[in-house]
Amino acid sequence: MIRIHSFTFSPFQENTYVLYDDSREAVIIDPGCYTRAEQDELTRFVEQNGLKPVKLLNTHAHIDHVLGNAFVKRKYGIELYLHEKDVPILKAAKVMAPNYGFAQYEEADVDHFLEEGKSVEFGHTVLEVRFVPGHAPGHVAFVNHEARFVIGGDVLFRGSIGRTDFPFSDFDTLAHSIRTQFYTLPDDYTVYPGHMDPTTIGREKLSNPFVKA
Repeated sequence: MIRIHSFTFSPFQENTYVLYDDSREAVIIDPGCYTRAEQDELTRFVEQNGLKPVKLLNTHAHIDHVLGNAFVKRKYGIELYLHEKDVPILKAAKVMAPNYGFAQYEEADVDHFLEEGKSVEFGHTVLEVRFVPGHAPGHVAFVNHEARFVIGGDVLFRGSIGRTDFPFSDFDTLAHSIRTQFYTLPDDYTVYPGHMDPTTIGREKLSNPFVKA
């Protein structure tokens, strides 16, 4: 049985996820932990639950989602997975970080590229990789069909969508991603977003004011 634990880190109120199953293997998705207290909160959870992190995944590489990449890689000796099209965004994070007050940000190198239609496996769990650009050029989402959920990053929120006023963002592309990669999932799938509370595919298809089904 897969379990999902979320943390909300940084002034951006970014959601970091730890996914694990009965094997105790775990993946860490979008670590936004920057301060020592945030890093300690993450490691304490891992230790208290006897988890073994085996992979570090990024849905995309905007600064709020990658603040803890270097720390997690170093702490657990694991490798970073990101879509190739978001590598320039990751490289830019080092330049942008001081502008947002993150002067001690550490850059982390990508070890593996995520590919559309492929899967990420750990323990007894399989995550399908879906390519969902628009908010970021290499944005992906992770879908688990057994437990019926999506780790969606900054694509679809409860009553909202990801911003498209950033460089390399585009509303039409994002709307297409939502309609073809999110709204094609069953209504009862839970969406765990990069910010704010979870929602469901059915709720957003019915009432999202930005992208209609």
